[in-house]
Amino acid sequence: MLENHKYAVVDIETTGHSSSNGDRIIQLAIVFVEKNQIVNTYSTFINPEKKIPFFIQDLTKIKDDDVKDAPLFEQVGSKILDMLQDHIFIAHNIHFDLSFLQGELRRVGLPKLVCKTMDTVEFSKLMFPNVYSYKLQDIASELQIELQTAHRADDDALATAHLFLKCAEQLSKLPLKTIELLHKRSFQLKSNLSLLFFDVLTLKRKEYDAGEYPVFRTIPLKQEVENNKAYAGELKYPVQREVKLDLFQQNLPKFEERQGQFELMDTIHYALQGKSEAVCEAETGIGKTLGYLLPATIYAIEKQKPVIISTYTTHLIDQLVLEEIPKLNELLGFQTRVAKLKGMSHYIDLYRFWQHMQLEDESYDETFTIMQILVWLTMTNEGDLTELNVSGGGQLFIDKIRRTERSQTNELEDIDFYERALVRSKNCDVLVTNHAMILADQDREIRLLSNGCATIIDEAHQFIHASMSRKERVFSYTTWKYVLGQFGTLDTDQLLGQLSLLHIPYPLQVRLEKQFVDAVNAFDQAVSHITSTAQQIVSSRSRNTKRTIPLEELMLPEDMFRVVANAIQTFILSAKSIVHSPYTKNAMEKHAPLLLQEWYYWLRELEIKVSEWDEIFLQEEEIEAKWLELDSRSIPGSLQIIKRPLNFQDEINHALQPLREEGAIIWTSGTLTVPSNRHFIVSQLGLPESIPISQYKAGADYYNGAELFIVNDMPDIQQVSQNDYIEAVAEAIVQTVLVTEGRCFVLFTSQDMLRKTVDLIQETNLLEDYMLFAQGMTSGSRMRLLKSFQRFSKSVLFGTNSFWEGVDVPGDSLSVIVLVRLPFSSPDDPLFKKRAELLTKNGQNPFSAYSLPEAVLRFRQGFGRLIRSSSDKGAFIVLDRRIETKSYGNDFLQAIPNIPIKKVSLENMVLELENWYTD
Repeated sequence: MLENHKYAVVDIETTGHSSSNGDRIIQLAIVFVEKNQIVNTYSTFINPEKKIPFFIQDLTKIKDDDVKDAPLFEQVGSKILDMLQDHIFIAHNIHFDLSFLQGELRRVGLPKLVCKTMDTVEFSKLMFPNVYSYKLQDIASELQIELQTAHRADDDALATAHLFLKCAEQLSKLPLKTIELLHKRSFQLKSNLSLLFFDVLTLKRKEYDAGEYPVFRTIPLKQEVENNKAYAGELKYPVQREVKLDLFQQNLPKFEERQGQFELMDTIHYALQGKSEAVCEAETGIGKTLGYLLPATIYAIEKQKPVIISTYTTHLIDQLVLEEIPKLNELLGFQTRVAKLKGMSHYIDLYRFWQHMQLEDESYDETFTIMQILVWLTMTNEGDLTELNVSGGGQLFIDKIRRTERSQTNELEDIDFYERALVRSKNCDVLVTNHAMILADQDREIRLLSNGCATIIDEAHQFIHASMSRKERVFSYTTWKYVLGQFGTLDTDQLLGQLSLLHIPYPLQVRLEKQFVDAVNAFDQAVSHITSTAQQIVSSRSRNTKRTIPLEELMLPEDMFRVVANAIQTFILSAKSIVHSPYTKNAMEKHAPLLLQEWYYWLRELEIKVSEWDEIFLQEEEIEAKWLELDSRSIPGSLQIIKRPLNFQDEINHALQPLREEGAIIWTSGTLTVPSNRHFIVSQLGLPESIPISQYKAGADYYNGAELFIVNDMPDIQQVSQNDYIEAVAEAIVQTVLVTEGRCFVLFTSQDMLRKTVDLIQETNLLEDYMLFAQGMTSGSRMRLLKSFQRFSKSVLFGTNSFWEGVDVPGDSLSVIVLVRLPFSSPDDPLFKKRAELLTKNGQNPFSAYSLPEAVLRFRQGFGRLIRSSSDKGAFIVLDRRIETKSYGNDFLQAIPNIPIKKVSLENMVLELENWYTD
C-alpha cells in the first residue's frame, strides 16, 4: 500500500514556537519509510547559539551541554534539504515542523523545500476517531507504539513513523465502499493524504472482497456483536472471608486484602437479598467498585434480571466498563453480559447522516467529521456519539445527526443503534447508565429502566447535582444568537433565503421574514434593557469586570419578556404552517427533503429556547435561585441568566420509587458524610434517617505517605485586604513550588482570587522555569489541563472547587495540594444566599446546617486527590489560619484520615518539605 512513494518522517525540538522571533532548532530527526517499512534514520543535535529555556529543558531533557558542541543549522541545513528531496514530508502537526524548518532554511539562505505533505495528526484523527487524545505520547500509548522519551526528536520521529504505518494499515483494513467514500472527500483535507487514499483504493479494488459488513444505504457498518449467552452454571456469593480471599488471590495477580472491601461486599450482598436500601461510604483505597460489582452481578445472574449501576459522567461509565468489568470477569471466570444505556440523543441517526452526505457544499470541519464518522461506523457496536473525538465545528455537525423522537425510524431499515441499546439493556447481567438517565425515566410513558432487579448508585453525592442540573435553565446570549442566525433573511443563504427552493410563494416568504425580524428586534431590545440595567448595578459596586447579580435586584418588567415570547411563538407557528404546506410537497429539487429537515431541526431548537425563556422569565417557583452573570469586557456576548430550583428531593424520590419497588437500592461514594452531620448528603437526597449508613475506611498504612501542614504565620484572611492576602498566598505558593520542584495543585474558592494570584506570580518571574496551568485562564477542558499538567514534572495547576471533583492523578504526578482558603461558598453566591434564606425561615442556622458541612465535604474531596494508592507520597498544605483559630477548624481535621498534622511557619514548612522530599 506504500509502494508508490518515499516518505520522510520529521520531528524537531526547538527553543520556542517561532523561528522569525529568534527561536532555533536544537534537535532534528528523520525516519525514512519505503514499502511499508522503516529503511533508514537520521538524527542530530543543533547548536541554537542561545540558552535553552528551562521549561524546554524540562520538556525535552535536552540541556545546554548536549548542544554546545553540535553543528550550527547553517552547517547541516543543506544536507537535510538534500535528504528530504523527492520524499513526502510527514510530521505530527506538520504546520509547526515544516513551517519552522522552512523558516530556518530561509534564514540561512537555502531554497524552500518543495514537497507533498501528510500530517499524522490529521491521519490519526481519521483512522482512530474514538481516541481520547491525539498528542503523540497519548496516541502512542493508546496504540501500543513504543515512545521511550517523549519530546526528543529521534524518539518522536520514530514513534510518528510507526503511527503513520499503523494509520496506513488501519486504512487498508476498511471496507472498499468506506475507502471510496473517504477518497471522494480526501481532496478537501489540509495535507496530501488523498495520494495514499488513492493508492489503497486502487489496491483494494484489485483484491476486492466485500467482507461481512452490513450496509446502510451504501454506508458500511460494523457487524453487530451480540451479548454473550447468559451464564448457565451455579453461582453463589462467597459468604466466608476465607472463600473470598481464595477467590481473589487465585484470580487477581498481586491481590492484597484491603480492610473494609470484604465488609462492603457483605453489606451489599445482604441488602440485595433483603431488597432493602443502604448507604455505603467507602474511602479511596477500599476497592469500592469491585466491592459492589461482585455481589451485584452474582445476584443479577441468580434473579435472571440486570442489576442497574448508575454513575455520574460518561468518563466514569467508560472507566467502569473498560477497567473494572474485566477484573470482575477474571474473578468469576466468565464474560459478564454488560450493556450501556444512555438518553436517545447520544445515538446517531443514520438516516440523517446519510442525508447530510448527499450535500456537496461542506466546510472543512463538516467534511472531516463525516470522514471520521464513516470510519467510526465500521468500529462502533453502540453508535454512541460521545465515543467520537471531534473538533468544535465537528460538534455542531454531530448535533444535527442525533437520534430524536422526530427521527424517521421507518427509514432506518432495522439499523437503529438506540433500539439496539434498548434490546441489550433487557438482556444483560449488568446495565450501566448515568444519574441523568434515572432521573429522566420518570418522565417517560414507558420506562426504560423497568427490568432491573436492583440499583446501585455510585458517586451518590453527585445525584444531587444531576437533579439540580436537570431542572436548571440557562439563558445564554451567544447560544440564542447562534440559533436565530440560522434563519437569516430572504437575501441570505440561511433558511429564510432558501424558501424559494421549497416553492413557497414570495408573499408568504415576505410575511414570514417580517415576523422573524420583529421577533429578533424584540429580543435585542430585551437584552439591551437587561444589560444596561445590570451595568448600572455593576458600576456602582466594583471594578471587577465579572459580576453575578440576583435577578430580582434588576426588577425587570415581565411584559418585556412576554412580548419576546409571543413574537417568537408567532414566527414558529407561521413557519411550521408554511413548511408543512402543500407547496413544499411539489419541491422536486435534490436537496429539498434535507432542507425541510433543517427547517424542522432549527424550529425545534427555537421552540426549546422559547420554552426556556418562558421558564426563566415568566414562571416563578417557590424554591429557586435566579441570577445574572456578566463580564463588562464583553457585552452582551458574556450575558448568561441561570435559574436553578432548590427543591430537588421530591424529584429524586419520584424517580427512585419504581426502582425501590423492584429491588434494593445501594447508595455509595467516597464522601457521603461529615463528622458533625452524618446525614448531610443523605438528607439532601431525601432519604429517611432510618436507612443505615455504613462507613469503610482504608487500612491504617494507606496514608503513611501523607502529611498535613498548617502555615500559622499567614495573615488572618478576615483582618487584611484581599490584595495583602493574595501577596502572602503567592509567596507561599512560590516557596512551596521551588522546594518541591512542581507537581503541585493549588485550590482556590474563587476564580477572581485565582486569576489575581496567578497574574502576580507571573509578574514576579519567580516561577518562569515552571509550566503554570490555570482553570479559566489556560485554554482547554478540565481533562486537557490535567493531561498538560501531567506532561511536565515542573508544573503547577491552579483550580477552583469545581476542578477537583473526581480528578485522579496517581503516583508522582502530584506531590502537593495547597488549599488557599477553606472551601466555604461565597456568601454572595446567589444559590447559597437562597439556601441560607430558606434555612433561616425554617429556624435553622445556615452556617452549621449547610455552609460548614458543605465546606468540610469539599475539604475531604480535595484531600482525596492527594493519595490515590498506598505508595503515593504527598503534602496537604492549608494556608487559611481559620482551621486552627476558629472552633469549627476541628471539623475539617476530623474529616480526613489520621495523618501527622504540623503547625509551622512558612519558613519551617519549606525546610520540612526540603528534608521530606530528599529522604
